[in-house]
Amino acid sequence: MKHEDAKYRLADSIKKLMAFSSLEKITVTDIVRASGLTRQTFYRHFRDKYDLVNWYFDILAAQCFYEMGVTLTLREGLILKFDFIRREKTFFAQAFKSTDYNSIEQHDYQFILKFYTNIIEKRTRKPLNDDLRFILELYCHGSISMTTDWAINDMTKSSESLADDLIAALPPKLASILLPAL
Repeated sequence: MKHEDAKYRLADSIKKLMAFSSLEKITVTDIVRASGLTRQTFYRHFRDKYDLVNWYFDILAAQCFYEMGVTLTLREGLILKFDFIRREKTFFAQAFKSTDYNSIEQHDYQFILKFYTNIIEKRTRKPLNDDLRFILELYCHGSISMTTDWAINDMTKSSESLADDLIAALPPKLASILLPAL
């Protein structure tokens, strides 16, 4: 079995399990049993169940964020992200409820902080200064918090509306750098 096939099989298993149980209650044994794979195969690819969830989230990131500034605007990339989360509603609602140290919320925060930092440094051609880093960190925390709330509370707001709200919430210092670049 190819490495990627095993990873997707494990992801499919945890997604099915999350339809009936919280992420905290699901064990690696449950995941491997549902996938028909071995614990050895699981641990060959992932450190723990949170690492599996974060890997699956990174699949989302590859589809959305890597094209921002190339073929997608910030708004278009955010809409893709939220549409993906909506399509995988049960999985992401459960994943975002987790408060583990290796949670998807922490993973998403680190991902977007690094993503935006790289865009800003590339655009300004200099490292982030302390003031801009503080503003960016504050914005990223707020953005992830709003995404988490949306994901675990029935996703009643459209992907487009949520993307528009997050863009409108960009502090002026960030907006002047990020929006032209994305």
